[in-house]
Amino acid sequence: MASLTAGAKAPEFTSTDQNGKPVSLADYKGKTVILYFYPKDDTPGCTAQACNLRDNYEMLTSQGYEVIGVSTDDEKSHKKFESKYQLPFTLIADNDKSINGLYDVWKEKNMYGKKFMGTARTTFIINPEGTIAHIIEKVDTQNASEQVLRLLQP
Repeated sequence: MASLTAGAKAPEFTSTDQNGKPVSLADYKGKTVILYFYPKDDTPGCTAQACNLRDNYEMLTSQGYEVIGVSTDDEKSHKKFESKYQLPFTLIADNDKSINGLYDVWKEKNMYGKKFMGTARTTFIINPEGTIAHIIEKVDTQNASEQVLRLLQP
């Protein structure tokens, strides 16, 4: 699949959240969605990113933004991650990597000279009409909220 670009329609998906409930992108129609893909629950970078979004969650929601995290971890792992760090937002389980595929974030990665497939940490900002407003490919895990807000401020 070709890479998505700003202005493209955000691919529709349905999966389950950390509570086993079905969640669709369509559920958020009319809202600005911060859809962030991350590699793995409870790892240093992913925890820093999730906690930064948590710490700024009230400010983000007060400005009309919805935060949704997606990783290939299952619901049980997401529930543990949510509970451990008191995460107030939806975490979507993408066990079959279908959402990663739709958003073209399942990529070959290289760590310590070893190549493997994994989720490329990427944030998509989806406007209320369902199109992609911005794509952040170089996510600053320590300042993820600030990075998003800089793009969204007029």
